[in-house]
Amino acid sequence: MSNFEVISYRPEPDEYAWVFGRSVPPVRRVRPGSVVEIYTEDCFGGLVRSSADLPSVVCQFPYLNPVSGPFYVEGAEPGDTLALHFAAIEPARDWAVSSTFPHFGALTATHQTAMLHPSLEERVWVYDVDRVGGTVTYHASRGDAVIEMPLDPMHGTVGVAPAGLEALQTITPGAHGGNMDSPELRVGTTAYFAVNHPGALFGVGDGHCRQGQGELCGTAVEAAMNTTVVVDVIKGASTATPWPRLETDDAIMSTGSTRPLEDAYRISQHDLVTWVASSTGLDLLDSYQLVSQAGEAPLANVCDPNYTFVAKLAKKYLSGSDLYGGVHARLRQTAAAYLAER
Repeated sequence: MSNFEVISYRPEPDEYAWVFGRSVPPVRRVRPGSVVEIYTEDCFGGLVRSSADLPSVVCQFPYLNPVSGPFYVEGAEPGDTLALHFAAIEPARDWAVSSTFPHFGALTATHQTAMLHPSLEERVWVYDVDRVGGTVTYHASRGDAVIEMPLDPMHGTVGVAPAGLEALQTITPGAHGGNMDSPELRVGTTAYFAVNHPGALFGVGDGHCRQGQGELCGTAVEAAMNTTVVVDVIKGASTATPWPRLETDDAIMSTGSTRPLEDAYRISQHDLVTWVASSTGLDLLDSYQLVSQAGEAPLANVCDPNYTFVAKLAKKYLSGSDLYGGVHARLRQTAAAYLAER
């Protein structure tokens, strides 16, 4: 008999969420310590299946980037931090897709970067997904080039309901999380979010079989996913979680999402510097110096309504520091025990 409280959820087509906000009714209630198995659809809602399925034709705008949720976490209150540990992210199909959009991406004119020249062509690529072999295969749309790449599943969109009365489309990243599109949101990562409303109201979506830093063309290798997360609540910690944070066995990371890109960079670096100072006891400028010399800055996205940067520091520089009371290690152990039993 299982020792875990397991909640499984596969949305019906009309049950996906298109915004993060307190007005969206929760689909399930879960307790801290629960294991939640979630099916997530790709950013096109599964409607783009071949090179002939142009998103502008088969998708209904603005209904892109569906999210599974929100989930109401018992006992989560404003002033707390929600912890989500990603135990498994598994492609649900043996194919995935990517595309170019006429007015979306880093190298085309957009409504915010207006140009007189013609926009890019809309085109779709279909990737083969080998879940056993751990690869995704790129096929050039013009010519015979075929390139095999490692499968590296991650979630582009994870978040909670924003503060106040705000409701944000799932495509928009911010202090609540959302469409951050960071390849660091993979298996083994614990994500932390400040709770803004009772229950936190978290959702997950936008699975990627892999994605380059920056998500240059605006889409990754988009895929439906079967994802397992372990949920916990850290009481009274939201003042220490002003922006979404990530933790792995080897590193801690802070995110920042806004425009222009340099301000997203500043937000992420500011949060990492202050996080390191508060958890190690270092003077603020000493922390600033440490992060300046040992930190990394993985780019997440430069395409969404807000851009996202990640600031990263290896844990080997944080010996003896208290990071959320060791919740990452505890959730990792729960995830390992659950997967061994599954």
